[in-house]
Amino acid sequence: MSKVPKPTANALVIYKRLFTYVRRYWVSLVVAIVASMVFSGIDAWFVHFLEPLLNKGLVAKNKHFLHMAPLIVLFAFAARGLASFFSNYNIALVSRNVIMNLRQDIFVHLQRMPAAFYDHTTSGHTLSVILYSVEQVANASADVLTTAVQASCLIVGLLVVMFSVSWKLSLLYFIIIPTIAVIMRYTSKRVRRLSLSIQDSMAQVTQRAQENIEGYKEVRAFGGQTHETEKFNKIVSVNRQREMKVVAARSWSVSTVQFVAAMALSMTVYVAAFDISSSILSAGGFVAMAAAMLALLKPMKDLTSMQNKLYRGIAGAQTVFELLDLPVEKDEGKVTVPKAVRGKMEFVQAGFAYENGKAVLKDINFSVEPGEIVAVVGRSGGGKSTLVSLLPRYYPDFTGDILLDDISIRDYRLADLRRQFAVVSQQVMLFNDTVANNIAYGRFGEVSREDIIAAAKAAHAYEFIMQFPQGLDTLVGENGVLLSGGQRQRIAIARAIVKNAPILILDEATSALDTESERHIQAALDDLMQNRTTLVIAHRLSTVEHANKIIVIDQGCVVEQGSHQQLLALNGVYAKLNRMQFRDDPITAE
Repeated sequence: MSKVPKPTANALVIYKRLFTYVRRYWVSLVVAIVASMVFSGIDAWFVHFLEPLLNKGLVAKNKHFLHMAPLIVLFAFAARGLASFFSNYNIALVSRNVIMNLRQDIFVHLQRMPAAFYDHTTSGHTLSVILYSVEQVANASADVLTTAVQASCLIVGLLVVMFSVSWKLSLLYFIIIPTIAVIMRYTSKRVRRLSLSIQDSMAQVTQRAQENIEGYKEVRAFGGQTHETEKFNKIVSVNRQREMKVVAARSWSVSTVQFVAAMALSMTVYVAAFDISSSILSAGGFVAMAAAMLALLKPMKDLTSMQNKLYRGIAGAQTVFELLDLPVEKDEGKVTVPKAVRGKMEFVQAGFAYENGKAVLKDINFSVEPGEIVAVVGRSGGGKSTLVSLLPRYYPDFTGDILLDDISIRDYRLADLRRQFAVVSQQVMLFNDTVANNIAYGRFGEVSREDIIAAAKAAHAYEFIMQFPQGLDTLVGENGVLLSGGQRQRIAIARAIVKNAPILILDEATSALDTESERHIQAALDDLMQNRTTLVIAHRLSTVEHANKIIVIDQGCVVEQGSHQQLLALNGVYAKLNRMQFRDDPITAE
């Protein structure tokens, strides 16, 4: 099925919004524009200078003029070089600042996006917007503006030169303007449509490359190198084809505009030749006229290329602003929590369905008293992880209600609500930073080195940390790749200890570990659960036998709840799961 093409937004609206970023640096922009005007003015002046240089200097042999001419040219080009420096430097300063601000705004916006956004958006697409689309925006901001000023000023200056030499001949040039306008309009529309498709293909390239890099072990283990290479080559080929279509459209427009201009030039030169024979134009005037007409080709080319560059940048800006305009998490809660909640939780007919409409949880009813350890068990895909994701309001659109200390979690401020939970999951996320910073994550500046060491010891992690070359200052690599699974888990537990939240969520925290690692981690968890309300999502039933209460979820519903012994006596779903695990999975019996 072919992908529906992305609609193009109003270019003027996008550019006005983009210019709000540019005008923050208006001083540098004004300097760049003035310098561009000086640069173009000197170029136009030099073309005009050819007339007296030829007439006074080379024909009339005016010695004073011949002595002054080299100094005048040297001074003019020194000023031209200085103007070029100020123009290029300041426009680069504005462009890079705009790019920096856009990337900062996108990153801040991503921190406030709801979980549903990350569920439906590939990381490759998001990275493509931050890296590629924002880079294209630089072409549509200050760079285009100064190019337009520079080219326009040069065109005006050259036209002044032409009219000062012969206004009749100069009028021939205006015949080509409607033709050039039609060419530029057609090309700009096509380039913009193609640029939007390039944004999509770049997102696919980024996503494919990222998946292959992150999953390199699976690719090699299953012999998927050839398959992955073919998929990547296909995507890159599509991207190349789209890029070449833009190049073709841009080259066609530039060549056509220059050819049309050359036709006007050839007619003008033809007529000017008769003017010379009739002594209407001097030799210097003819040279100045011809040089001005030839010089006009470059700014016309720049304006044509600028328009293509502008619409390519606007396509990037459209993608950027579409991301920035996505709604953020709603935080309409008013209840603040100065310190910590007691930890009482209650699910009251809670239900939840993802956007596809299929209900994941239905009429969930159970309560957790402060300090209790409550386990949630059931078959894979039953909704256990979704259940605990509702507590920090990652998914706010649940039905029924969830109470925390007898107050609906909808009524809490998000920051206050999430401060009450510490999570240790099977898939531990570690940042490419030091061990110490990963342990203290989220509480930088609030905890001392001694607090970090105490947390590492309590998590049974200090011993292996001290075996690293730099100890707590050792970099763990991307997502803790330099650590084993058990070590990552213990770092996560130490992080939870440092957070010191009143409610602990353990989501399959020991499900994929060997016996020795599990023994260490279970001991650390036992210490961590002291004096805290704990919600345990467990696959191994042997790890939750001592829970105060066990909630059994099947197909999104609570089908049983009670202690381990009570549920075994019911001889229902829990008892069946227990028998299956102890018969088929000897690991759970350890």
